[in-house]
Amino acid sequence: MKKVLFAMALALAQTAWADGGMDILKSQCSSCHNLTGPAPQTLKELWARKGPDLFYAGNKYRKEWLVQWLQNPTRIRPAGEFYEDHIKPGEKHDEIDPATLKPHVSLSKDDAQAVADALMTLKPKSDLIAKEKIEEGTISKSMGEMVFDKFLGCMACHRIEPDYGGLSGPELYTAGDRLQPEYIASYIRSPQAWDPKIWMPNKHVSDMNIQKLVHYLEALSQENKNGK
Repeated sequence: MKKVLFAMALALAQTAWADGGMDILKSQCSSCHNLTGPAPQTLKELWARKGPDLFYAGNKYRKEWLVQWLQNPTRIRPAGEFYEDHIKPGEKHDEIDPATLKPHVSLSKDDAQAVADALMTLKPKSDLIAKEKIEEGTISKSMGEMVFDKFLGCMACHRIEPDYGGLSGPELYTAGDRLQPEYIASYIRSPQAWDPKIWMPNKHVSDMNIQKLVHYLEALSQENKNGK
């Protein structure tokens, strides 16, 4: 009986946390983030996006990462949400213009927990997630990088370590901690299924290479945490 009562109390507490988190999202986050969907349907709408869509955050993020990141935000997209708005000509190539980038709001531990709880309830894309099965396994860094860069050219847009790689997409050296593996697989399989007008190309990656890329990004995150 005590276990049942505890479970009920915990469920009620989690619901309260999520409700409070949704209030914070609506009051502090909705001006930059889409909380209700759908994703941009035109290029004009895409270019107007100020921050990543969050209406499917529960299908995308790892809750533990959200709680930590919201307390101490670090930039995921080196050149902001839309690359062209935040770069300037450099001596050899385009450079980030830091003056155009605004810091992300940080939250208290309790508020971060509440917001993470709220975000994890947003799961309209569970049908896409259900189609993915991640096989157990590992991959060497050299093999993973060969698929990632040599075969698919992903480094043109994404960084695989600080200051190494492209600027127009999100960095991926924390992706294994940040993102659910099924989401990574599904997004690689068809970016436009998640974001119809996104500029990331569908390269029709094979099932085998999708698995390799998921394991590679997990290895990158582990390496990043270990400070190598």
